[in-house]
Amino acid sequence: MKRILAILMALMMVLSLTACGGSKAPAADGSATALKLGGVGPLTGGAAIYGNAAKQGAEIAVEEINAMGGEITFDLRYEDDAHDAEKSVNAYNTLKDWGMQIFLGSVTSTPGVATSVEANADNMFYLTPSASSTDVLGGVENPLTGTVDIARKANIFQMCFVDPNQGSASAQYISEKALGEKIAIIYKNDDVYSTGIYNSFAAKAAEMNLNIVSTTTFTTDSQNDFSVQIADAKDKGADLIFLPMYYDAASLILTQANAIGYNPTFFGVDGMDGILTVEGFDTALAEGVILLTPFNADSEDEATKSFVAKYKEKYGEIPNQFAADGYDCVYAIYEALKGADVNSKTSASDMCDLLVAKFTDSGFVFNGLTGEDMTWDVSGAVSKAPKGMVIENGAYVGMD
Repeated sequence: MKRILAILMALMMVLSLTACGGSKAPAADGSATALKLGGVGPLTGGAAIYGNAAKQGAEIAVEEINAMGGEITFDLRYEDDAHDAEKSVNAYNTLKDWGMQIFLGSVTSTPGVATSVEANADNMFYLTPSASSTDVLGGVENPLTGTVDIARKANIFQMCFVDPNQGSASAQYISEKALGEKIAIIYKNDDVYSTGIYNSFAAKAAEMNLNIVSTTTFTTDSQNDFSVQIADAKDKGADLIFLPMYYDAASLILTQANAIGYNPTFFGVDGMDGILTVEGFDTALAEGVILLTPFNADSEDEATKSFVAKYKEKYGEIPNQFAADGYDCVYAIYEALKGADVNSKTSASDMCDLLVAKFTDSGFVFNGLTGEDMTWDVSGAVSKAPKGMVIENGAYVGMD
């Protein structure tokens, strides 16, 4: 009887191993050799449009690369942080436990500061699609500890424009295009993204002799009522309002300004991308809104048309800049790894050293959806040109 039981137990173990394929699950590309690529972003909550767009753009890039059947393939996994710094760190640690070798970073800036500190301590390569604050790159206060952790985080890179570049470029664009004679600014003073852009915009505006007639602020707790800020801009005759903020607050400002019959030109930055998808927002109010962005879904180049077609087929909507940034992040990493002796067993630290050396090599130039001849230096910031867009008939139209 014992002999029969032993045979049955052995047979069950064999069947179990056969059914499970061993203890290691295959990678997303169908093999166990894919490099593990992780990302963190708001997949739920008020900023979910950014996180899901970056994730979906990255997914398309991974599918294309894996379909090539080359030596470099990826297994992509995203975790939700709901635009919260503490949750973002927890999500990062979940990806580390999974075996992540390369990190696409956090999608938004405040969580991005927190995870960049963790990734720097781990020597994990970090390329964020859209966490644009310079605080992500280093020399800043960690929002979780309240202390300045590290000077320059040498392994942290950005695909998006850094906030100072967005601010100064916006001021210069407004000046060169003569878009407004009297300018008002409304910014969010408890957000590193908004304040970073505001500071550089104000400095450049002074240099360009722009006439700033009104500067008002708001916070997370007060971003439902903008009557005071709008009234101040209107009373002082502002014909252009600069909005360095995310689309949710901007949509309320446009709605509340229209309600009192005030319709200046509104000028935003990349966080405004997505305003046409806000639930319950009258998109007709966004007509004429101008913003600087590195991506135009209406471009006629073959790469953009192919990406937009695939994105629309897969997700049923037109991709925004964040989707294009996510796509470009994956391809930039892929291009940097071509010919490198790496595999699924390469440590995250060794992978990081290799990628940092490649990204800071002056000979490494990347052409993507969000820019041509992109380069990075030891600062971790990308060098590429912004594009002026205006919303017309519910779509972004290039101004240049």
